[in-house]
Amino acid sequence: MPTVRLILEYDGSRYAGWQRQPDQPTIQESVETALFQLTQETVAVIGAGRTDSGVHAIGQVASFRIERDWTPREWMRGLNARLPEDIAVRSAERVSNDFHARYAARGKLYEYRILNRPQRPALDRAYVWHVHKPLDHSAMEQAAIHLVGSHDFSSFEGTLTDNEDPVCHLRQLSVTRRDDRLTIHAYADRFLKHMVRAIVGTLVEIGHAKRTPESLRKILAARNRTAAGRTAPPQGLFLLRVDYDPELDSAPADPPAT
Repeated sequence: MPTVRLILEYDGSRYAGWQRQPDQPTIQESVETALFQLTQETVAVIGAGRTDSGVHAIGQVASFRIERDWTPREWMRGLNARLPEDIAVRSAERVSNDFHARYAARGKLYEYRILNRPQRPALDRAYVWHVHKPLDHSAMEQAAIHLVGSHDFSSFEGTLTDNEDPVCHLRQLSVTRRDDRLTIHAYADRFLKHMVRAIVGTLVEIGHAKRTPESLRKILAARNRTAAGRTAPPQGLFLLRVDYDPELDSAPADPPAT
C-alpha cells in the first residue's frame, strides 16, 4: 500500500491544534475530511508534530497510506481544492513504506516571532507576540547559549502530558533582532509539550531583567515547571521544517509536486 507524504502550511488561529478532538476544529480533522471527500475512503493522517491551539505551520509534515496509484500532483491539487483556505498542501510525494511522519522525524525547526514596540499591531496581531516594554536582546542571546545541548527540559514542559522522557538535544537556540522584531529559532531532535513557548517566555523575562542569563542553569537543574517563566502565547509560534533520514525518501514514485 503506497505511503504519501504531504508538506502542509496552515494558519492555526481558528483551530484547536493538530490532533483531532471532539467538538473542536483541528488541522488533522480538516485534512482527513478533505481526503474522504477526494477518495470516499476513511484515511488516518499522521502528523509530525502535534502543534497546539493557535500555533501555525509552514512546513508541517503528514503521511498516510492508501491503495491509490495517483501522482503527487493529483494528490496536491485534489486536496487543495477541498481544504479550507487557511490550510494548504505545499507538496506531495510518494515515499518509502518505512516512513512515518511522527516516529521517523530526526529534527524539527520552530520559529517564534515577537513584535517589540509600544504600539499594538493591527495586521500581524495573529502572528506575533506583542511585547510593548523594551527587551534586552543581548541578555536574551547570552541566556540562550545555556540551553543548547542535551538536557532534561522538565522545567520547560507543559502539564498534563504522558511523556516519560524529558531529555531533548537542543542543537540551536538563536535570538536575532531586526528593528522592532525579534525572531527566536529552536532546532532539536524532539520537543516537549509547550517547550518552545516556555523557553520564549523565560527569555522574555530575562529580556526584562527579571532574571539573569545565568539563571537558566538553575532552571534546568530544578526539573520543575514552576522554576521557569511564563508560557508565551501560541500565535507567535511557527513549525518551519521537519527533517528525516534521506533513505526514507526513496520510493518507486514520481518526484514531488510543488
